[in-house]
Amino acid sequence: MYGLIAGILEKKFSKDSKITLILMCIGLTFIFELGIYILNILLFNSSIQILSFLKIVIIEMIFNGLLMIIIYPIIKKVSLLCDEIYNNKNIITKYF
Repeated sequence: MYGLIAGILEKKFSKDSKITLILMCIGLTFIFELGIYILNILLFNSSIQILSFLKIVIIEMIFNGLLMIIIYPIIKKVSLLCDEIYNNKNIITKYF
């Protein structure tokens, strides 16, 4: 579900803006964690503790945002390299 939402939002927002990507990552983290929290309450009859939930979610949103800053350029470079290898017609002779 997380990937589906990211795929839908990818078409509407620019992939070049790091601020947009970070905000999307933070927002999707909140939505995902809220869904897990609600399922946990419904399925396991857990008690509702809003303050502890918010504290954990805020920490996770900050961590995921920082992780996105570090990992996204690496993923983008690997993606461009794979795209270059795939689109090159001499794949076998060039790399093997």
